[in-house]
Amino acid sequence: MAYRNAPDIRKQSLAEATLHPGAATTEHYHPLAEEIYYILKGIGVVRLNGVENIISEGDVVGIPPGLRHKIWNNGSKNLVFLCCCAPAYEHHDTILTE
Repeated sequence: MAYRNAPDIRKQSLAEATLHPGAATTEHYHPLAEEIYYILKGIGVVRLNGVENIISEGDVVGIPPGLRHKIWNNGSKNLVFLCCCAPAYEHHDTILTE
């Protein structure tokens, strides 16, 4: 059984993101939310508080509140990943740092 609508889920969020080759997020942090990236497809780089690591399919990146982070696709195919936030993502909880 798959849930298509889960109105009772209010304390976390889940989104799928795609970065095309050469694309990147803007470095940022979340004062309140912790975040998990789960890499579904592709390869890339994640920077956490200035330290860069190669990421690929099956990797999990844990990002506690307040940790500056950025992810980019340095591969030749789309980088696809899940972003899970708890508490749920709120735009006002994103502080851009570049």
